[in-house]
Amino acid sequence: MKHSSMQKFDEIIGLARQVVRVEKAGLDKLESSIGEEFVAAVERILACEGHVIVIGMGKSGHIGNKISATLASTGTPAFSVHPGEASHGDLGMITPKDIVIMVSNSGETEEVLTILPVIKRMGVPLISITGNENSTLARAADVHLHAKVDEEACPLGLAPTTSTTVTLVLGDALAVTLLKLRGFTEEDFARSHPAGALGKKLILRISDVMRSGEDIPKVRTGTALKDGLLEMTRKGLGMTAIVDADDKVLGIYTDGDLRRSLDSAVNLRHTPINEVMTPNPVTITADKLAVEAAQLMEANKIHGLLVVNEAGRLVGALNIHDLLKLGVV
Repeated sequence: MKHSSMQKFDEIIGLARQVVRVEKAGLDKLESSIGEEFVAAVERILACEGHVIVIGMGKSGHIGNKISATLASTGTPAFSVHPGEASHGDLGMITPKDIVIMVSNSGETEEVLTILPVIKRMGVPLISITGNENSTLARAADVHLHAKVDEEACPLGLAPTTSTTVTLVLGDALAVTLLKLRGFTEEDFARSHPAGALGKKLILRISDVMRSGEDIPKVRTGTALKDGLLEMTRKGLGMTAIVDADDKVLGIYTDGDLRRSLDSAVNLRHTPINEVMTPNPVTITADKLAVEAAQLMEANKIHGLLVVNEAGRLVGALNIHDLLKLGVV
């Protein structure tokens, strides 16, 4: 690398690290400032019977959107309202059972202050997040959360950088604290994110994904191997269960077993399938999570599972492709 290029490289790295240092200092200050007002805010939100409505303008509005989204996904019903739209009808979305969080670094944002009197007349509890504890918004709030920073990471001191980071982290602190106090669990999170990977892993059960009824590949013990292969082809799972007269699982025959049969020159037409099956196969019950099926397959280096009830009777079947299609693995 040329000397001039090296200087440019060092300059870029230095600038980036300076931003991190400044914003980290802002977060250190935030950590030490969290106290009684934060507790009061959490208690008011916990007591709220309605929704948390987050209002902010510009960059504060973007941060407010993230705060409301995080609250909503972690067990605290919340949504954002744009202050400009609120002045033209959206205030009707706010009810006396709700609580409002207003975000403004200066605490003097005109669009936010315009709707402040209406919020106060409604008697809706108000939490403010500002960088100025003496601002109009801070003084009007029932609870004020201080998000003051000593400097922005922007060298011009113009673009909100450190202040937005501190506000964002303060919102995360609220959401996570509320999550813990509500006893919100991974399962609760998954129920509000059913389309996400975590939702699928924590909600989907074997009963939701397994083949059942006529779609289960199975043959009785004593069935000729050729007929077992026809059953495997019809059902398309690359395997078939071998069961007794009560549908209790005796064994399994898979594509891998077929390769071994061919290597051993087994007579496909006349050999009973139970003579070449894998006895006592790995099974799972329908009430288990789908992700547990994936873990069981991986641990045993297999690609399919038979599903049984408590009595060992066959009730379903699935393979790794079923789980892949649903995004479980």
